[in-house]
Amino acid sequence: MSTDDLEAYEAKLELDLYREYKDVVNIFTYAVETERRFYLCNAVDLKVRTEGGDVYYEVSMGDAWVWDMYRPARFVKSAKVLTFRDVSIEEIQHRELEIPDQE
Repeated sequence: MSTDDLEAYEAKLELDLYREYKDVVNIFTYAVETERRFYLCNAVDLKVRTEGGDVYYEVSMGDAWVWDMYRPARFVKSAKVLTFRDVSIEEIQHRELEIPDQE
């Protein structure tokens, strides 16, 4: 396999992953981003932990989808992440909930 073949393969995987994301984003409530992964989920719990003077975060998610093009199965029943880095949790705003402009 040449370098060009590998790049084309990875580009296809990334595009397929993006298309899957667009298909599934509307069934989830939260978007969670850590330094290593991006998740969509319907339940999320963030706990700040301290141990030996260090602070870390424990993120537990339920009914989740993982942005990872190398995973054979991206839907998981639950996921737990431990990290010393920032965690971003956002509630997803669904378009069907928006009020149309009144003219």
